[in-house]
Amino acid sequence: MVAFGKKLKERSIEEWQEYYINYKLMKKKVKQYGRQIEVGSLDRRHVLKDFSRMLDHQIEKISLFMLEQQGLLSSRLQKLRECHDALQDEPDISQISNLREAYRSVGQDLLQLLVFIDTNAIGIRKILKKFDKRFGYRFTNYYVKTRADHPYSQLQQVFKHVGLGAVVGAISRNLHELQNNQGSFLSIYDQPVIPLQDPVVDSIKNAVDRLTRSTNFLNFMAQHALIMQDEDLMILHEDQADQEEGRYHFMSLLLNLANTFLYMVNTYIIVPTADDYSMSLGAAATVCGVVIGAMAVAQLFSSVYFSAWSNKSYFQPLIFSSIVLFVGNLVYALAYDFNSLALLLIGRLFCGFGSARAVNRRYISDCVPLKIRMQASAGFVSASALGMACGPALAGLLQTNFKIYSLTFNQDTLPGWVMAVAWLMYLVWLAISFVEPARDPEEDPTSQESNSAGQDENMEKGLTEQLLLAQEETEHDDEDDCDGSEESAEDSRKPANSFVAAYKLLTPSVKVQLLIYFMLKYAMEILLSESSVVTTYYFGWSMSSVSIFLFCLGLTVLPVNLVVGSYISNMFEDRQILLGSEIMVCVGILLSFHVVIPYSVPQYVISGFIMFVSAEVLEGVNLSLLSRVMSSRLSRGTYNGGLLSTEAGTIARVIADATITVAGFLGQSMLLNVTLLPSLTICVASIVATCYTFNSLY
Repeated sequence: MVAFGKKLKERSIEEWQEYYINYKLMKKKVKQYGRQIEVGSLDRRHVLKDFSRMLDHQIEKISLFMLEQQGLLSSRLQKLRECHDALQDEPDISQISNLREAYRSVGQDLLQLLVFIDTNAIGIRKILKKFDKRFGYRFTNYYVKTRADHPYSQLQQVFKHVGLGAVVGAISRNLHELQNNQGSFLSIYDQPVIPLQDPVVDSIKNAVDRLTRSTNFLNFMAQHALIMQDEDLMILHEDQADQEEGRYHFMSLLLNLANTFLYMVNTYIIVPTADDYSMSLGAAATVCGVVIGAMAVAQLFSSVYFSAWSNKSYFQPLIFSSIVLFVGNLVYALAYDFNSLALLLIGRLFCGFGSARAVNRRYISDCVPLKIRMQASAGFVSASALGMACGPALAGLLQTNFKIYSLTFNQDTLPGWVMAVAWLMYLVWLAISFVEPARDPEEDPTSQESNSAGQDENMEKGLTEQLLLAQEETEHDDEDDCDGSEESAEDSRKPANSFVAAYKLLTPSVKVQLLIYFMLKYAMEILLSESSVVTTYYFGWSMSSVSIFLFCLGLTVLPVNLVVGSYISNMFEDRQILLGSEIMVCVGILLSFHVVIPYSVPQYVISGFIMFVSAEVLEGVNLSLLSRVMSSRLSRGTYNGGLLSTEAGTIARVIADATITVAGFLGQSMLLNVTLLPSLTICVASIVATCYTFNSLY
């Protein structure tokens, strides 16, 4: 296999030689950094700064040349447009034929520019990968995110081929008007269903599609779901979409999203009635904290064994999850007639043991094709948000009281009965429709590369043959990357095999972000779980009023993430949004305290919305940063980054629910302030830690 540097030299256009990425220089610099770090003459911060500056310079050179060439192509198209307009008054067959050839000539030059862009895109990607592999950093994620999201991004010119769409459109439209319809000049916009059969346009379309696939890793997908991905796999296997689609089954994906939705409904459907149910069994209202938190306690353990189980199967853990959740809800509902608080808690524990969110995440990460993984990840977030909103809303509708034989159906037991029926129906659907994806055996890299190369030879003909460089380089590893460090590189790719090993892989910044995740989950759980007790004590709210309040909170999740993802993230850096959101959560907590003035509904509702919305913004941004800075070894195996964040959030929920129950012994008049105090303390600590970490890094 020929190294990329040699292929770059062979395939580059001679007159454009000085505008290509200086891959040889960059590779030499990476080796030089390695030697200097070994002898201690350079530190990490200097290496990152110097390498970033060099790469910025290379990208600026490439993007400015691209703009220059686009301008030249646009000028030629403008002159051809004038000739085209003149032919409308006096059509001439020979002139139309000459004009078609002129447009095709522009198209061939555009094709050369696309090859130039693709070659440089591969060079940038490979040198970033080489840097990460040599030093064990995840610098690629940071570099691409900070450059691509900037409003004046030059990297966008290279990886998003900005502006070329207009040139492609002008060539396609004019060739369509001139093709076999002299005198009519039909437009592709008037008859979009008529395909344009022109070899140049076909070649351009194929080149653009190839370039889009080649630079697809810039689409950072639904980070809010924290679906961890192996960066090397994303880079090396982008062009294996057909193989991925063979494992992908839409109904199975839908069943995973349905599992996510139902589990979130199951989690929050009891929140409005948990205090009333506890009192009906002879316990205090604040025991609702233990009832709600029992599910989270069990989830601490279920997340681990479901994560391990998903290494071997997806269907079996989903079946097990559905059965356990069916039994758990049945026991929860029967606790009323048995007058047993123990049965109530056992039912909730069973529900927690059925939490298959680790399987849902893993299925999307492993089995959904890269090109639609963003939508699938967004669907995971949406299903969770919708379930969170629908749970309390459904509880508000279940206000009835009747008996069938000796079984009681009222607002306390109906959530259990309804969810038991829902999980039973889901179990039947799952058994009928789910398709277990095929597990890939260990493949021989050499045979894989040769097979890929064989497929490449038949992929394109004629003008697109030179584009094989992109396909070959996408699928092949750097042979020149092996400088006697294959063994250490292999060790650095091994996944963590325990929580202790995973913890050792966490950098200080990752630990701070896990602390932030713990804080926001703690604050949100306090707000949601004690809402029924607090609003009944202070305002005399009915169960339906509490349900409406929680439903409205849940409805804010999707709009807030849409605004943050579409607008705010383009205006500010992630770390600025992170710190600002933490401060707003702190403000919401402070406004929630009952101090001197009579506690009012507007104060509670406004402070609750500030806290909840800010926490949602914080969660999305924090998980986005977390997924980019975690070690690549935490993107694989049982003890992955998704499991660590899930455990951190679950522990926060358990402690929050326990806090509510313990604070209840001090009386309901003290409940609000006593539970808010730890939230405020942890929030202030996370803000201090964030400021300290960012100051040390930047």
